[in-house]
Amino acid sequence: MKKKILVAVDGSYCSLNELKYLTKLFVGHDDISFHLLTIVTGSLPQSAEWLDDEDKMNMLSPEARKKITLTQKHLRDETAFFLHHGLNEEQISSSWQISRAGIANDLIHEMHTGIYDSLVIARRGLGKLQELVLGSVTTSILEKCFNVPIWIIDGEIQSRRFLVPVDGSWRTLKAVDHLSFILANVKDIEIDLFHSASWLVHQKPLDSDRFHEIWGKDWCEEHLNRNDALFHGPEQLLRENGFDMSKVNRIDESRGPAAALDIILELRDKKYGTIVMGRRSANEAKGIFGGVSGQVLRTVNDVAVWVVN
Repeated sequence: MKKKILVAVDGSYCSLNELKYLTKLFVGHDDISFHLLTIVTGSLPQSAEWLDDEDKMNMLSPEARKKITLTQKHLRDETAFFLHHGLNEEQISSSWQISRAGIANDLIHEMHTGIYDSLVIARRGLGKLQELVLGSVTTSILEKCFNVPIWIIDGEIQSRRFLVPVDGSWRTLKAVDHLSFILANVKDIEIDLFHSASWLVHQKPLDSDRFHEIWGKDWCEEHLNRNDALFHGPEQLLRENGFDMSKVNRIDESRGPAAALDIILELRDKKYGTIVMGRRSANEAKGIFGGVSGQVLRTVNDVAVWVVN
């Protein structure tokens, strides 16, 4: 199945880190495509929606036109970077648009209308054209968007090692499901399934109906009714997507009073490039930094964080 990724870019060094991360993972895999999108701050009347790009440009201020010219150059450069590092032209598309409802809302709207499998965005850094910082755009997206996985890239990432916290919930299993779909047939990936015993302190009864709704009753009864289901369920999803199971490891750890602390310590002790985490839905959210995924996201640096709902 073809995978489609939306990449928010702004011409900054943070955007370059996004592109480097994606090329290191996906060069040589034709079943994935990337759409580069820049939202340019500026204002147009609602009546301009039906105008072509040239007429819209004429209605903008000189400053806004300068931003768009620079944006077009950046998109050409970013596309050239992908091509230079081995992606095919058919895998890359790009566009820019004048902001209609704020950068975060515009990106969310594009995610919904474009039917993407994930959004890639830089964690922080002030670009030449607009902000892509955790305190503004990324935070707003995380607060408002709960139906598309979001990949937040921080720094220049080298490692192809993935840390995946699991707690037996449908949320963490769905995070593994997303990872197994996106990385199917990608070689030289090492995955550590990590469980913190601290999760058991507040563990709630499992919602079997939700498991059945997503993976089917028969699959769940076969793979989630074992003593080691906490690890076996995620492993089975990876196995079904062709992963080399010799590179999938189990880690059962308890160092502190909180699961988030155990995850953060694991990240610091070992060289991971990416952490993949499930999180609560909108009606369950404890606030942007209230849950385990939020606490980890607030703390870690130089790592990609995939947040999956």
